[in-house]
Amino acid sequence: MGAGTRMDHEVTVVRLTAAITQAGDWFVARCLEVEVASQGRTADEAEANLKEALELYFEDQPTTEVHRPVIRTLEIAR
Repeated sequence: MGAGTRMDHEVTVVRLTAAITQAGDWFVARCLEVEVASQGRTADEAEANLKEALELYFEDQPTTEVHRPVIRTLEIAR
């Protein structure tokens, strides 16, 4: 394989959910389906960093279906 060439491989697109919150001066982006998180100075930067982290996370994972968590709203007394 010469310089600038790339092996062709099948690309699987996975739709994931990000929760982005602000913590002080930083934004934290968490994936709700897998235990991956990242941060950035802006919400957009945190999201972009999370996408990169997720691509690295799934790079060596076998291609399988991502199991969706059950998302519920809870009420607590405070």
